[in-house]
Amino acid sequence: MKVDLNADLGEGYGIYSVGNDEKILEVVSSANVACGFHAGDPVIMEKTIKLCKKNNVSIGAHPSYPDRQGFGRRDMNLSTEEISSFVTYQVGALSAFAKVFDTKISHFKAHGALYNKACKDSKIAKCLCECVARIDDSLIFVGLANSEMIDAAKKMGLRYANEVFADRAYNRDGTLVSRTLENSVLHDRELVVKRILRMLKEGKVESIDGIDIDIKADTICVHGDTKESLEFVRDIKSALINNGIEVCRV
Repeated sequence: MKVDLNADLGEGYGIYSVGNDEKILEVVSSANVACGFHAGDPVIMEKTIKLCKKNNVSIGAHPSYPDRQGFGRRDMNLSTEEISSFVTYQVGALSAFAKVFDTKISHFKAHGALYNKACKDSKIAKCLCECVARIDDSLIFVGLANSEMIDAAKKMGLRYANEVFADRAYNRDGTLVSRTLENSVLHDRELVVKRILRMLKEGKVESIDGIDIDIKADTICVHGDTKESLEFVRDIKSALINNGIEVCRV
């Protein structure tokens, strides 16, 4: 058994830093790099690409709604044409930095409210897949396990990866619990590890209201802005290795 371990990184801006990217990149196998619209700026994007290359970490584009003030976590009523333009712009910017340092982007993962909307809205999911296909159809499309995003990627013939979340609670329909609700973000390190191992070994996760749901895990996400993120990735990787599960790039 093998699985990818990813983190959302490069999410500072200017003099403001978020998380512990340098240490996290020594542990994870893939990074989803902010492209400037919810976080990140040219200097941070360049620095993160260089750190990914140094640590042999797979680089992913992590575009969002144009919502820096809300960290990309507020829904926006945008047309698919607007979303396509915003996504293409962001992926293009990150691709340029990757090219400069003789590396490349290997996967695509939307951020925040855009990601959550595409999980349920087939029209938005299709829009994102079409963007990826136009930009580079060899990119791996990362989406929430069993969501509209994965269905859209399958229909379009894209390579895809079912993503599960270490630090987030699930609704009984397999979507993530809104961050506006209590207990939507997990902080118990032991619980997080147990949940991840169960997802991999049993293909199950318990929803916030106590219902077991089926889940498929190709890649595990830890949010870089969760205060326990470094401890989470270290604990998860150690537990995976101890259970004979190989950690490898998506």
